[in-house]
Amino acid sequence: MAVIDIRRKHCISVKEAKAAVERVAKAIAKEYGITHRWEGNTLEFGRTGVNGAIAVAKQDVHIHAELGFLMGAFKPVIEREIVRKLDEEFGDA
Repeated sequence: MAVIDIRRKHCISVKEAKAAVERVAKAIAKEYGITHRWEGNTLEFGRTGVNGAIAVAKQDVHIHAELGFLMGAFKPVIEREIVRKLDEEFGDA
């Protein structure tokens, strides 16, 4: 199983960070057909072959996703797209 694990620091409020994560999730969901929902400050997402969460904290966001066998082949592409969307929302790391 392939794993994507990304941490991104931010200097904005948790509320603003959650709004940015929501925009990232919607963009990724549209492209890959992933559903998502909030549990407190954690956005949980998934679809067949993918599940994970984005935890929003005071100073950073933490993305953790597990990709099944077939989706694992697309790990570099998916990871690159997540980083690109995070760059758009939070600036370059």
